[in-house]
Amino acid sequence: MSRDESYERHGAVGGASPRGIREAREALDWGNARQEASVNDFNQRIIDEFRANGGFVSTAGFGRNLVLVHHVGARSGVERVAPLFAVRSDVGWLIAASKGGAPDHPGWYHNLAAHPETIVEVPGEGEVAVRAVELEGAERDAAWERFTAASDGFATYQARTSRVIPVVELRRR
Repeated sequence: MSRDESYERHGAVGGASPRGIREAREALDWGNARQEASVNDFNQRIIDEFRANGGFVSTAGFGRNLVLVHHVGARSGVERVAPLFAVRSDVGWLIAASKGGAPDHPGWYHNLAAHPETIVEVPGEGEVAVRAVELEGAERDAAWERFTAASDGFATYQARTSRVIPVVELRRR
């Protein structure tokens, strides 16, 4: 099955629901380089749609709930962009390092820990300079509740993994 057929089968293109994107990502084997390339292709399609439509992404029903987080590889130094579901906070945006409930943190999480000063692209605002700060304790727990209230997928991701999913606040600089 081709990458596009897989995404269509799992409802991750053409205005599918958040459940559709979860199912598409669940179908991927995170340890398989070919599948990781498919995730990168999918993310690039999201990034392209975000930029072409002023931050609106119809794919998987994201709407204006995404931000594009720029980050630099902690070891490689390679510049990257990650499309991430975001929740507004008083000082910026919250993002969760869920990686679909995988046993390890996503690469962008490690990259932001190494290089916290970065840029985020925000619908209606363009590029915004931010500092990434990992939330801890009660502050993290309160922020996590906002994610589970926004999408049932986040509770599913937490149930899938033994790690506590980090929440990072992107604070305006």
